[in-house]
Amino acid sequence: MPVVFGPTAGPRQAPDGSRFDYSQARRETASVSFLTDGAVLSRYLPPRCTLAGEPVVTVEHSTLFDLEWLAGRGYSLLNVKYPVEYRGDERVSGPFLSVLWENLPEPILSGREELGYAKLFCELPPPRVLRGIRRYAAVWDGHEFMRLSINSLAESSPPPPSKADGVLHHRYLPRVSAEASSDIDQMVLSPSGGFSMRYVSFQRGKGSIEFIKSTWEQMPTMFHIVNALASLPVLENRGSSFACTIGYKDLSDQRVLK
Repeated sequence: MPVVFGPTAGPRQAPDGSRFDYSQARRETASVSFLTDGAVLSRYLPPRCTLAGEPVVTVEHSTLFDLEWLAGRGYSLLNVKYPVEYRGDERVSGPFLSVLWENLPEPILSGREELGYAKLFCELPPPRVLRGIRRYAAVWDGHEFMRLSINSLAESSPPPPSKADGVLHHRYLPRVSAEASSDIDQMVLSPSGGFSMRYVSFQRGKGSIEFIKSTWEQMPTMFHIVNALASLPVLENRGSSFACTIGYKDLSDQRVLK
């Protein structure tokens, strides 16, 4: 929307209707994983999903560069995932992307409308890098609600390709003027594969993640999300990494799960 002016030029459609080339898209990703309490994490599962394996939460801060669809611009994103299994007419497993913050409205709008991603806006300043420590933050209207840091980074072998079916999302659109009802309530999948990605570098290190308990006054529309994440106990660190990669896809293979 506004559809009266024609389809929006976005990640999956150039102004002339052609597709963009993502083969040279650069990405830097800082990742921190931790083991949490499965009973607490189970409160934040989408319909027909159960936790798959250990309740390990992964928080990723990524910066994308040189994007064709933004005429060479880039942006940053922060996501929170944990492994689930979906059981409907089909059975699918993979990380569930519970929430994704981005610092630019265009990918948020197109990702919510076209793909069903749970995207929100916040400020994601460039990391501060000093004496081998990378520090990241997430901010809304001056209020810092997330801190992530990685240190002791050392070159390492990249992880093997994921065996997951893809990344799962809960797509929900409320019905207009009808309280507590929806027009759309479904699970969607970003299938694995379908593109060529190569690692420029991959490092492992030690990391920490903190979501900062926030009041309604500090974050009127997102305090409940941040506080839910802040309530997850960190029982054990499960690894941290910093990766530089090239190559991605436009996610036009996104599909609704049966």
